[in-house]
Amino acid sequence: MEHGHRDENRDEIAARVREVITAAGVSQREFARRIVMDPSKLSRSLSGTRRFTAAELARIADEGQVDAGRLLGSRHRPPTRPTGTPVAVEGGRPSQIVRETVRLIAERGFHAVRVSDIAEACATSTAAIHYHFPGRAELLEAAVRWCMDEDTAHRAARTAEAADPADELRQLIALQTPRTAQQRRQWAVWLDLWAEAARSTAVGHLHTEYYRQWRETVADVVRRGVAQGSFRPVDPQAAALALTALIDGLATQVLATAPGAPGTDAEAMHAALLAYVETTLTAPPVP
Repeated sequence: MEHGHRDENRDEIAARVREVITAAGVSQREFARRIVMDPSKLSRSLSGTRRFTAAELARIADEGQVDAGRLLGSRHRPPTRPTGTPVAVEGGRPSQIVRETVRLIAERGFHAVRVSDIAEACATSTAAIHYHFPGRAELLEAAVRWCMDEDTAHRAARTAEAADPADELRQLIALQTPRTAQQRRQWAVWLDLWAEAARSTAVGHLHTEYYRQWRETVADVVRRGVAQGSFRPVDPQAAALALTALIDGLATQVLATAPGAPGTDAEAMHAALLAYVETTLTAPPVP
């Protein structure tokens, strides 16, 4: 009987979350992006094969602007002090927490960032941070997912204006070249997360999925360019692997060189990438 009660409670919570998503007027995947949650986890939780965590429900309530207690239910109470008094969790919205976490990682490196630093940046308490993201592992995963979503959105916006596959590839290269302070910060975060991915299974899986999507984006552009005759008849997957690896290697050299100092700079990286595309991919003009 107790097991049946748990299943019923899980179904009730899933139904309430569906109502919140419907009221938000966005797709399930978009809602998952907004609450910095793995879309597959959200799907499994809504289908009843996985239980929502209290922190996930807190982020859902925050995004949907509903009473957290309505979603959390009697078995998931907000965090309390030793006296039993509920901890105030005003401020520190999940999206703000993640953005500040990413900024601090770029500036200091993940392992130098404390939860108290994030709380200070968000003008809130550490209890509010832990309410949405119980531990550093959850914060790191959220930061990785946020960076992935931001990068994907920027790529889509940039390539939407391209005239043809060759122009799309040039736009992607420009987007990956760390010219601006913002682009350097994004690359600094990626470099830090790469190192963490080698030690963390969860982050490693995210890293693998992100690179699968990124290489497939490049391969698709190359594939269409080959079909239209603007690129040589190359293997799109092999070309994407080589080009993305070159981008990563050159960007690492740029990040290791202070702006204005001798060494590989952003303009040299950009020129080298365009020359590589011209030499290995661009089809010679028809005589």
